[in-house]
Amino acid sequence: MEEPKPKSDLAKQEEEILKFWQENKIFEQTLTKPAPNGEFVFYDGPPFATGLPHFGHLLPTSIKDAIPRYQTMRGKRVHRQWGWDCHGLPVENLVEKELNLKTKKDIEKYGLALFNQKARESVFRYADEWKKIIPRLGRWVDMENDYKTLNPSYTESVWWVFKTLFDKGLVYEGYKSMHLCPRCETTLANFEVNLGYKDITDISVYVKFELVDEPGTYLLAWTTTPWTLPGNAALAVKADLEYSVVESLVGKFILNSNLVAKLFPNDTGKIISSLSGKDLVGKKYKPPFNYYQGSTLKDAQGRTLNQENGWQVYSADFVTTEEGTGIVHIAPAFGEDDMRLGTEKKLPFIQHVVRDGKFKPEVTDFAGLPVKPKDDPSSASGQVHQSTDILIIKYLAGKGLLFGKEKIVHSYPHCWRCDTPLLNYAATSWFIKVTDLKDKLLSENQEVNWIPEHIRDGRFGKWLAQARDWAVSRQRFWGAPLPVWQCAECKKSKLVGSLEELKENTKTSGNQYFVMRHGEAENNVLNVLSSRADNPHHLTAVGQKQVTDAVRDLKKKKIDLVISSDFLRTKETAEIVAKTLGLKSESIIYDARLREVNHGDLNGQSTKVYHDYFKTDQECFIKRLPNGENFSDIKRRMGDALYDLETKYQNKKILVVTHESPSWLLFSAAAGADVGQAIVLRGTSPDFLKNAEVRQLDFVPIPHNVDYELDFHRPGIDAIKLNCACQSKSGMKRIEDVFDVWFESGAMPYGQVGYPLDFARGKPFQTKKLAYPADFIAEGVDQTRGWFYSLLVLGVGLFDRSPYKNVVVNGLILAEDGQKMSKRFNNYPDLNLTINKYGADALRFYLLSSPAVRAEEFGFSERGLGEVMRRVIMRLKNVLAFYQLYAPKNSPVQTEPSELSSNLLDVWIKSRLGELNQLVAQALDAYEVDKAGKPIDEFIDDFSTWYLRRSRERFKSEDEKIKIEALTALREALLTLAKIIAPIIPFVAEEIYQALRSEVDSLSVHLESWPVVGHIDTKLISQMVEVRQLVSMALEERSKAGIKVRQPLATLFVRGLMPADLTPEFISLIKDEVNVKEVKWQTDLAEAVKLDLEVTAELRSEGERRDFIRQIQDLRKQSGLSPQDRAILFLPASHVDRVLVETKQTEICRAVGVTEIRWLESEAGLPRLERV
Repeated sequence: MEEPKPKSDLAKQEEEILKFWQENKIFEQTLTKPAPNGEFVFYDGPPFATGLPHFGHLLPTSIKDAIPRYQTMRGKRVHRQWGWDCHGLPVENLVEKELNLKTKKDIEKYGLALFNQKARESVFRYADEWKKIIPRLGRWVDMENDYKTLNPSYTESVWWVFKTLFDKGLVYEGYKSMHLCPRCETTLANFEVNLGYKDITDISVYVKFELVDEPGTYLLAWTTTPWTLPGNAALAVKADLEYSVVESLVGKFILNSNLVAKLFPNDTGKIISSLSGKDLVGKKYKPPFNYYQGSTLKDAQGRTLNQENGWQVYSADFVTTEEGTGIVHIAPAFGEDDMRLGTEKKLPFIQHVVRDGKFKPEVTDFAGLPVKPKDDPSSASGQVHQSTDILIIKYLAGKGLLFGKEKIVHSYPHCWRCDTPLLNYAATSWFIKVTDLKDKLLSENQEVNWIPEHIRDGRFGKWLAQARDWAVSRQRFWGAPLPVWQCAECKKSKLVGSLEELKENTKTSGNQYFVMRHGEAENNVLNVLSSRADNPHHLTAVGQKQVTDAVRDLKKKKIDLVISSDFLRTKETAEIVAKTLGLKSESIIYDARLREVNHGDLNGQSTKVYHDYFKTDQECFIKRLPNGENFSDIKRRMGDALYDLETKYQNKKILVVTHESPSWLLFSAAAGADVGQAIVLRGTSPDFLKNAEVRQLDFVPIPHNVDYELDFHRPGIDAIKLNCACQSKSGMKRIEDVFDVWFESGAMPYGQVGYPLDFARGKPFQTKKLAYPADFIAEGVDQTRGWFYSLLVLGVGLFDRSPYKNVVVNGLILAEDGQKMSKRFNNYPDLNLTINKYGADALRFYLLSSPAVRAEEFGFSERGLGEVMRRVIMRLKNVLAFYQLYAPKNSPVQTEPSELSSNLLDVWIKSRLGELNQLVAQALDAYEVDKAGKPIDEFIDDFSTWYLRRSRERFKSEDEKIKIEALTALREALLTLAKIIAPIIPFVAEEIYQALRSEVDSLSVHLESWPVVGHIDTKLISQMVEVRQLVSMALEERSKAGIKVRQPLATLFVRGLMPADLTPEFISLIKDEVNVKEVKWQTDLAEAVKLDLEVTAELRSEGERRDFIRQIQDLRKQSGLSPQDRAILFLPASHVDRVLVETKQTEICRAVGVTEIRWLESEAGLPRLERV
């Protein structure tokens, strides 16, 4: 087994900073600190937790972090709530695979309740990994108070959205030609269909349709879907086209005149007459498959097939001559144009394929065969999708009805989830009238700031322009259920938009329920646990009186039945009640499910022992007593008993006699309360019901899970029947559809906070109004036809305005080879190992500066990431390390902002910081995150390779004033820079800030405000650019001449006139950097710059001295000496530079920080330093 690779020091430092943030709750502090500029609204699209985070998640999550961090520094409050997408076919497909379930029927056989429970369990499989990796990337978001699309409050918001749109006339039920996935057995929305197109090879056929009144004459039609031919109901021509009758050796054929030469090449057919399409209309023909002609079968809506209108020629405008024959095969159940013509002409509606994509039994020659199977890479050809078409073609050939065939390559839609070829299939669905909203959608889209801008009118705008009505229902299992009930008798539908509305309309038994706790018993007086039916704990005299007194109020309730626990104390209570109310003994029914808590091994011990067993109220629902039960167990049996009573009895008044905790849990089960809600329901009183207390239970059956918690999922919701106005005895039954997951995702602005229903119920929220619209959202380019679209449709439908103002759209992160990242090809590095090696900051900066920020594809390169780490992150850390190296421990460095230093480099770097501040702010204000990267990168280069290097001697200066001034300027620059880079690379920003902050500074750089721009000397910045360009050219000349920079030269010549505003300080910089004695300007110089390359003896000596000093400085580093340390330099007596050293000893000692130089008598040995 390969040893785990060690983490880099960089990664370890980031983890320490993450720990600092978490321990000090820095993120939480950003949410509570003053926000003078108000709220900044951010919506976060929910990911699936059924898979691990990957490189594709890194860029959007970094964008979602950078913008909110920046806006927080700008004085706004940015709530960031994580969410989970819990529903949909991806989850179902995962569970099907694990349970080895192949079809929808397999799921039904396995059991819907069990299947959905497995789906629920799988949803958060990798949630813990997400909760590790997202914070590790530096992302700040509330992952503890997350929203989940499976929660009841979220589903209620989805219902509210749907019902509101319905009330506005924007929802309807329709029967339309849609794309069906036969493997998933559900239809797909148009934008889902567009996610799965791929080029495949199919076989198209030319089929002969013999005319009834002209035997031997055939209409020739072409189709790319041979499997639809058994469903043929008509042929279509275009009335104003010309058609020819062509005679050949095998018969007479009718087709469009322009296509004769193509189908009858080399004079294999002779045109014997011509006619118009209009002349063909009404002609009857024999269908190639005679499964339905003359049949008494009915269509999917129970209608008898319109035999008299079928199997004849009609005119249709959609007929073209670009390909085929100019005659179109019409199968109304399998094409949009076909269905429209079928509806108009009342053609037979022949649906010869069931929803699982297989031929029906009446298609006897092919019954049970899949019409368009999924390709199998392990098969010989891999082209399994053609197999049924080939059988159809062979059948046609055998019947003499095949004229010809040819292979075609075309783009064909596949299920984006399971890769199965889709079928164009007529089905019922519930639709959103997007076409009614189209104009408003387009106008609202124009007001949105899209990054990149071309998305607005390009990919997204074009999609909106052609958007069709949105089918939002799916015939699946794991999803938010459509709140639509239909009556089998009157055929009417009813939609509900909340739990309250559901309960108001629910068909109930008519029973009324009252719950009573037993009277005081001996175990109550003794304060002992009594949890066995045979425990001899009777009612006390006080308890008997309590029951008798309670019954007086019950008399007017006219109780019909008493359902009691079978314990002695509850039996005695029930008997007193029955006797006092005059009920017969058979009116008392004992139910063991109503018993006291089973305390197991604690039975007979004091109640204190029981209470001490649990640390928290929540633990009581999870932790079982030894050989006993927990509250969840009790709640389940109490719920079972209640729902059984609701089923068994009608219009009865029922008194339930039970015990204290079971009574509370009975009310909890009736309310569908989860653990937290049940604890709130209990209240703070010692007893939920006092001895002999009676309380009415207002109960309406609600959808629930096995723990009797409110749960709108199937099959619980399917058991709820509604009352119908027609007074149907069976009531209204819910249609079995669930919502398209994109509808759920589009409802996220409302579902994440339970709007508006939880608002109305007075639940606490961060704000008292809906945060709408979002100031900012971000996702991948694929979401232009997914989440961005569904958000906009629902937002405009509800509030007549876009739900977002600014959208950042990122592109796909590819492998370095330009291919999609794939585990199978192992073409990308492990995410965790990458972070452990390069750090999260480098990864963030690398991606945020890439073209992928502008919806372009980007090939991830580990080399590129490593370069960013070295060029950006390590340079910053080196600058900080340099400061820490020279700043004394008891530093007199100013911690308050200093006056503007007069040093040219300090003035320049402060102006550069101001310029950087402006550029980064402009980029982030415009949501163009990538435009912040380049200025930061360039500034760090200026800061490290120019400012710091050219200021180095100031930090070493023996003049304390000069040294402190330099350190103060560097500290201020680092602190300001830390604030500017904080949104982009938050870890290193925090590292710098923590190293330099004073006691009066904020605890974290991320609690700071955005820096205020000071004076920016643009002229100085331009001058420094010109100076650096001149220096660069001069150094290039040195390089060409092979003369190292440490070797001084006499003169640098520059072409032209010396700029009048070039101060001596600039000239000094040029001289120092190029290492020349003087700089001269000459107008007659041929080159831009020229060096005097003559090295005099004096210059050579100076160069040798510099070389020696450099060697000793390197030796200081190797010896671990700080700049403040003084040392003695020991040199062997035979050292080659002895003469030089003795001549310039004072200057050398000062330059390398040594107090003296001692010569070793030994000829051997290396130079060494000893700390004084």
